[in-house]
Amino acid sequence: MTGEPIAELEGVLALVRAQRPRAAAVVIGHGRDGVHLAEAFADAWEGTVLAVVAWPETAASWLRQARRFTAGAPDAWVVAGEPAGWAGMSGRLRRSTDWDPNRTYGFAATAPAVALAAPGTLEGMRGADTDGTPWRIGRNLIFREEL
Repeated sequence: MTGEPIAELEGVLALVRAQRPRAAAVVIGHGRDGVHLAEAFADAWEGTVLAVVAWPETAASWLRQARRFTAGAPDAWVVAGEPAGWAGMSGRLRRSTDWDPNRTYGFAATAPAVALAAPGTLEGMRGADTDGTPWRIGRNLIFREEL
């Protein structure tokens, strides 16, 4: 990886490292287009990776993936992939699990899912743009912020 993906990866790593209480164990999830960022995060993470869960961009329910994503009680979740797949997956997570968007960190491509997900589904999620700039999702908006 060169250029912007490194800045994006470093941005997400910094956010997860800054979580309080400290995140030691994470679950990483990704759509088809997020596999390389998910692998890069797993390689760079100093703590425990409890699972890496892949989901399709479209699915009947995403329930099987949602259950795997929340199994093991991680300290944080990290997500990569296209907005449509993440919007569908996050909707299933909200309806069927104890997933918490406040402990979820995404790569740049996941942020636009806020426009596709039900209001409030992703509220509290944080992430990094391709240049490493941090963002946070509000009720239906994306806010740029400092780390």
